[in-house]
Amino acid sequence: MNVEPKAYRPNVGIMLVNAQNKVFVGQRLDRFTNAWQMPQGGIDEGEDSNDAVFRELLEETGVTENLVRVEAISKEWIYYDFPEDIIDELWSGKYKGQRQRYYLMRFFGQDDQINIDTKEPEFSDWKWIDLDDLLDNIVAFKRDVYQQVIAEFKKYLKPS
Repeated sequence: MNVEPKAYRPNVGIMLVNAQNKVFVGQRLDRFTNAWQMPQGGIDEGEDSNDAVFRELLEETGVTENLVRVEAISKEWIYYDFPEDIIDELWSGKYKGQRQRYYLMRFFGQDDQINIDTKEPEFSDWKWIDLDDLLDNIVAFKRDVYQQVIAEFKKYLKPS
């Protein structure tokens, strides 16, 4: 994709999977309240994606680094545009979308070690879902991103 990187907010995304290869999704608290998504968040200035991904994991799920193992990282940045009707609301229109580096993480903890009631909650609820159900549960403008992530990470998810 030939795009201007500065027009896209740098971001990390996390495909957190459990022992049964089910994917963690959280129900968004913002305007897309009927939508679920995998954890994600911005990379702060001076921060690299490896540091950002563990910070975001903790901030959004309460899961600590010792409870996961990184199994894969997307080879390329994955870009998506925000819907036109919300661009001006997000970061005062500074970005037209996000560029994301996705991490596949294996969760070795117990469900009671997941805590979405964090300092600045992003989710109102969470669940584990089958990979095949992921695309049907997310906001439409992120479907292409999720298709790319699924295509790249599927080979790491052995059958249960």
